[in-house]
Order: sequence, then structure tokens, then C-alpha cells
Amino acid sequence: MSGNRLDAARRGYARAMVAPLGVPAPALEAAFATVPREAFMPPGPWILLHSPGGREVLAHNDPMALYPQAAEPELLVVLDAARGINNGSPSLHALMLHALAVRPGDRVLHLGAGTGYYSAILAELVGPAGQVTAVEFVDHLAEQARRNLAPWPWATLVQGDAADFPAGEVDRIYVNFAVADPPPSWFTRLRAGGTAVLPLGTGGGAVLRVERLAAGFAARFVTPCGFIGAAGRLAGDAAHRARLDAAFARGGTEAVRSLHLAPSRPAEAWFRADNWALSPAAPG
Repeated sequence: MSGNRLDAARRGYARAMVAPLGVPAPALEAAFATVPREAFMPPGPWILLHSPGGREVLAHNDPMALYPQAAEPELLVVLDAARGINNGSPSLHALMLHALAVRPGDRVLHLGAGTGYYSAILAELVGPAGQVTAVEFVDHLAEQARRNLAPWPWATLVQGDAADFPAGEVDRIYVNFAVADPPPSWFTRLRAGGTAVLPLGTGGGAVLRVERLAAGFAARFVTPCGFIGAAGRLAGDAAHRARLDAAFARGGTEAVRSLHLAPSRPAEAWFRADNWALSPAAPG
């Protein structure tokens, strides 16, 4: 296959994935155009998941199949069929990464790295002066990600439980699975001006953006989403999950403006957990 043809397809794909943002995002577009998606795929045969619901097993692992030239419909690739893990919607990730607002030199924590594709895009965004710590729980995916990230020596893969991170302060936290009960440490260990972007919910839900300000945490929902749900501590107990599902069913996500951590108790809250709350009140 002609390298020029593949490069052109990758550039067209990058333009298509960032176009729904409606604003220029040259660094993000360049990252999508630079990182070879095919290098992060399983050995094969590749199983493609077409929106809305089609499934295709490729007879040949053709990299051109991985670069749709429009954001919708787009395709996912199965990484672990038994666990229901795929490589993620590129246009959704473009929206989430835009909300994350990564800058060159940032220290980024990527939780739920899979085989490392979006970790590599983060590494492109922070550049060699920055650092990406990518965490993956599933052992065979973590091993693949470790190999795949070798071209970006400032990106480090760690196999572990996302609930145990970060170990120190970071500028950005990017989460790629649905979390019902995020730990307060994800927010308290953000540096001033730092951001966290995470899917909040029990599978369905919405992407939440949290920014650390001088006086508290600003919060807003970015877009509805569907991600594989967390297990263990990040899933919360059954009662917590039921209350969170009920909050999303009631609606009102557009009113959320702030995150409050215990012992802070805002007078009005869209949702209250044991250690945190989302509120329509101003941050502070």
C-alpha cells in the first residue's frame, strides 16, 4: 500500500474527527493525523463495529478501513470481545480531548489506556517536555500498550487499578471508562488550572469536565456518552448506582456548574455522593 495514500487517508480522518468541534483545533488534528491507528490494533482478524450496530470481520487487516472520512457513521475496533472493550469512538474522544485542554509540557494521567492509542495522541499533545502516565488494568492490553507506546518515551504504561492514581500532582486526568463514584484524589491532586475529563455513570451517562480553580472546582457536562462501566471501588455500591441512574433520568445536567468535595455540602445539588456532590451553585 502506498504510504502517501495512507497518510492522506489519515489526514482526512483527522479533519473529520475534529470538524464537529466547530472551532479550529490544529494541535489535536495534527495528533490524530500523526498517530497510526493501525499500530494499536490487535493481531486480527480485526472486528469492526459500525454505527449503528453493524459488525464486520475483515478478511485482511487493511489499515485504510480504520480511517473513516466522516465523523458519523464511524467505526470501532474490538480489542477484547469477552470484556466488551473496543478502541473507542474517535470523534467522541476528539470532543473529550478538546475539553481536556492539554498544553505542551503538561503532566497527564490517562486511566483506561487500552492498547495505548489515545495515550499516544496525548503524548503528541504534551510533546517531549511533557509526561503521560497511562494506566491499564487488563494485563494483555497493558502489555500491548507498553509495546505500542515505545515511540513516545515520555509516555509510560503502568498496569494497575485506576482508583490508586494519581500518586502525585498532575495537570490533566483523562478517563476512558464510565465511573460511578470517582475518588476525591482525582480532583484534589489536580494542579491549579488543571482539568479532569471522565465519563460519569454506570455505563450510560455523560462526560464530565472538572477544572480546579483558586476557589473550588468548576464542573460541567460535555456530552452524553456510553462507555464500559468500572468495576470495584469506582463503581460504587448498588444503592449509589441506582441513585446516579435516577439523577440522569431526571435530567438537569445542563445546570451543573460545580463539584464539591466532603466536607463541603452545597445547599442545592444535582447529585450527592458520600464524598462529593455536583451542584448548580457557583464554584467555591
